[in-house]
Amino acid sequence: MTGPIDAVRAIHNAFRQDMRLIDAAALDAARGKPGLTETVERFRFFNEVLEWHAHGEELAMFPALEAVAPSVAEAYEKDHRALDAAFEALNNAVSVRDPLETARATKAFKYFLDVHLDKEDTHLYRLIGERVSVPDQGQAVGLMASTVPHDRFPELVAWMFPLMGHDDRENMTRIWQKVMPPEAFAGATQLVAASIPDGWSELTRRIPELATAG
Repeated sequence: MTGPIDAVRAIHNAFRQDMRLIDAAALDAARGKPGLTETVERFRFFNEVLEWHAHGEELAMFPALEAVAPSVAEAYEKDHRALDAAFEALNNAVSVRDPLETARATKAFKYFLDVHLDKEDTHLYRLIGERVSVPDQGQAVGLMASTVPHDRFPELVAWMFPLMGHDDRENMTRIWQKVMPPEAFAGATQLVAASIPDGWSELTRRIPELATAG
């Protein structure tokens, strides 16, 4: 059964997939293939989404965990600050227009992000799933989602859903269906449909009521 924190794990998988693509593009650029500017701009948006996500975790998830597992979240907050520093290193490489240093900084960022997300999924969110009630998980996920600027939500959907697999798309959509008012959910599903034209039929097969949600 889909639970509230499955939404967080789905976003984590989108981060992993996009970071794989960004890292591969940065390596191609270091080998002389055009497209470094587009790769850097993609990474800047990626990092903006990551900042929303990290802020939401610190605002909502970490306090929920602190109540049932004191002092665990502190190490993960330090990871967030380390990711901030890794992004600054990448920005510095970009500012001097050095493709090799950009690729090195991107690889370092990817490595640290992968380790961080794996720890969160197997430790932090496992504890939340085991020790925080489902209603409190839902409240925390809702508060976490509120950190995304309302006018940027379409951009988030357009970024996120193409990067997700079918299971994550289904989980995210079902969670939205539970927590969003009907009109808001109908608008969100229109954004989803536009973002995954090749995957919409599979999502509606899994959630048939989407066909009439708009």
